Amino acid sequence: MKVAGAVALVTGANRGLGLALVRALLEGGARKVYAAARNPDAVKLPGVVRLKLDVTHDEEVVAAARAAGDVTLLVNNAGIARPGGFLAEGAVDAAREQFEVNFMGPLRMARAFAPVLASNGGGAIINVLSVASWMNGPRLATYAASKSAAWALTNGLRIELAPQGTQVLGLHAGFIDTDLARSVQQPKSSPEAIVKVTLDALERGAGQVLADEISRKVHRGLSADPPVYFASTSTLTPNAPLSAG
Repeated sequence: MKVAGAVALVTGANRGLGLALVRALLEGGARKVYAAARNPDAVKLPGVVRLKLDVTHDEEVVAAARAAGDVTLLVNNAGIARPGGFLAEGAVDAAREQFEVNFMGPLRMARAFAPVLASNGGGAIINVLSVASWMNGPRLATYAASKSAAWALTNGLRIELAPQGTQVLGLHAGFIDTDLARSVQQPKSSPEAIVKVTLDALERGAGQVLADEISRKVHRGLSADPPVYFASTSTLTPNAPLSAG
């Protein structure tokens, strides 16, 4: 799918990776960009259509699909991260909160916008995932679980939406230099670098993009012996060996 001439909707568009995506889409010649956020007044970038949207609210998702009936590219970017392991205090509540945003949110959006995309020629969906889709550990256990579920959602949607000609692209990356990873003391990629690789993959018709060296390294290790997911997310640094041994 080409960016030029597209009508895009980006969730979580007021900051971080979402804001970088909106900027790049405008610069790439998108005909219109809906910048969706829980507080649309927080979207300060000119040249966009601000849209109030909390992906955890069914009624707001339905309203967004009605208001943005010309969308050809949906970017499910909104996400949250809560630190801690599965056995930590508050883990159940943290898991519930993150699944509601990181899994149920993209599911709601896909269900609402699939008919919109079909009516506009098929279009595409980008789901922002994570290298944590494939690994876990006590630092980001419930977050990683929510991203694993979102990866499964992405793979299922790719199959279900193929008959209507909708491209589904899963974006995997390590730590990105945004507010979401502010407290992480690890090497981070710039949002702009991740966006460039992602939009290039979109235009190639790809179904998956490994947007940085960490995601490529972890992906190679999925079939290793022992597999990389036997290790912890705490080992995620570009030059460290990823081993469960």
